[in-house]
Amino acid sequence: MHDDGHGPGPARRQDQGAARHEHGHSHHRAHSPSHEGARAAGRLRHRLAHLLTPHSHESADRLDPALEASARGLRALWVSLAVLGATAAVQAVVVVLSGSVALLGDTVHNTADALTAVPLGIAFLLGRRAANRRFTYGYGRAEDLAGLAIVLTIGASAAFAGWTAFERLLSPRPVEHVPAVAVAALVGFAGNEWVARYRIRVGRSIGSAALVADGLHARTDGFTSLAVLAGAGGSALGWQAADPVVGLAITAAIALMLRDAAREVLRRVMDAVDPALVDRAERALSAVEGVHGVGELRLRWIGHRLRAEVAVVVDGEATVRQAHAIAVDAEHALLHAVPRLTAALVHADPAPVAGQADPHLALAHHARV
Repeated sequence: MHDDGHGPGPARRQDQGAARHEHGHSHHRAHSPSHEGARAAGRLRHRLAHLLTPHSHESADRLDPALEASARGLRALWVSLAVLGATAAVQAVVVVLSGSVALLGDTVHNTADALTAVPLGIAFLLGRRAANRRFTYGYGRAEDLAGLAIVLTIGASAAFAGWTAFERLLSPRPVEHVPAVAVAALVGFAGNEWVARYRIRVGRSIGSAALVADGLHARTDGFTSLAVLAGAGGSALGWQAADPVVGLAITAAIALMLRDAAREVLRRVMDAVDPALVDRAERALSAVEGVHGVGELRLRWIGHRLRAEVAVVVDGEATVRQAHAIAVDAEHALLHAVPRLTAALVHADPAPVAGQADPHLALAHHARV
């Protein structure tokens, strides 16, 4: 496995890699000269390609984009907090003047949306901390916990908005300063839509499901602001129930958005990945010289970064160094093929031979039923 900034030194990694890519074979024969020549030619072509397209897979070079992604996420959060905070402040003033429960629900939701930047910001900061002997994968999963906090915040704001609108529906009263309510609704829509576009763009760029969920949250808030505008129009026409009815409609819209955001966040917590990424990884591995087959392949998100674990089938007569070289080539191919992949643990299995026992037989009694 290539180091991602938190593991042992290069020499030690090579020793560990050689050990884990060997399955206890005590006798090996070297590959034929023609085979070795083909591998040497392939390596030469690859090195020439690297010279023409300079890049690196050293740990520091791979860590910098990850830190840059966290910095971009933090910047998106603080900018969003400022914009939504200003939007909610304008709406709050109008709520006090008008008494509109529809606008109150929208204001509360905008405030909650702005405050979700706090747990997500903490998660991004934690994710930049180095892995240690207790948190051996680092702190990236804090981002998933922040996503859960966002989902709970959305649910709480929906409950508050719905209860307030229901109470007003039972005891309707006219809305005052209707033009101001309409302006505040337009301000809410503009602020939320801008924040939604910004968060979703950055979230997808850095692979943060929590930030994308927060962006979808803001987009729904923008449409609920337009619903407040409709309620203001109904109140201007003398329909007193328009304001609480729109408030209930806003609650329903929040509930729908809550379902989508919760599904995305829970999938991430359960280590779900896009199957297309698995297909891409398998194709990349199958194209590596010396890989005769792809066994178990696992991908998982840790924050907004991916890690992989895979078993590849190699020639059973390969030496330890040859098997390790194939495993390194396989990891290299994965790093190129799978976006936001920072490390892969590649395990080399010998190709099965008729009449020989399965080399994993000693592990059979540990298999889960």
